[in-house]
Amino acid sequence: MEELSLNILDIIENSLKANAKNIEVNIIEDDNKDLLLIEIKDDGVGMDEDLLKRVFDPFTTTSANKKVGLGLPLLKLEAESCDGGIFIESEKGKGTTVKICFRKSHVDTPPLGDIASTIVSVLATHPEVNLHYRHEVNQKVFEISTEDLRKICSETICTPLVLNGIRGFLNEQIKDLHGGA
Repeated sequence: MEELSLNILDIIENSLKANAKNIEVNIIEDDNKDLLLIEIKDDGVGMDEDLLKRVFDPFTTTSANKKVGLGLPLLKLEAESCDGGIFIESEKGKGTTVKICFRKSHVDTPPLGDIASTIVSVLATHPEVNLHYRHEVNQKVFEISTEDLRKICSETICTPLVLNGIRGFLNEQIKDLHGGA
């Protein structure tokens, strides 16, 4: 995928298919460590050891409608080609954690992309899910959750006007994390 926010959305969609009710998205950008780390945690059904061993095989999928699952195998290849990697921890009945790291300065490291739209897309299509988003850039942190948003918004967070406002707010916060640039 051209930008990592689409990979994040794909992993979140996998979490939702696994009946996750709570999802955490953590992004760390550290120039001193030359690191871009993305972590997605969920409390879905998790994977057994057999599936976990095969998860990077493109012919492994849990979807009845597809014969291949290319998202994770291609993301693994992309991360490894940028001096990084992907690590998955999962336990049946407890959930899954996916960590993807890249050498931030590597010429082939994809851009993070439109993470605000990714978050808003999840809020719009799955308002019942508790989503916690944390983004750190060189030790400067912004975080928000659907619980926070529900407290702030007197109306449902699923209206177009509110979702557009949330997208704008997230974009401003991300811009501020990067020094306003």
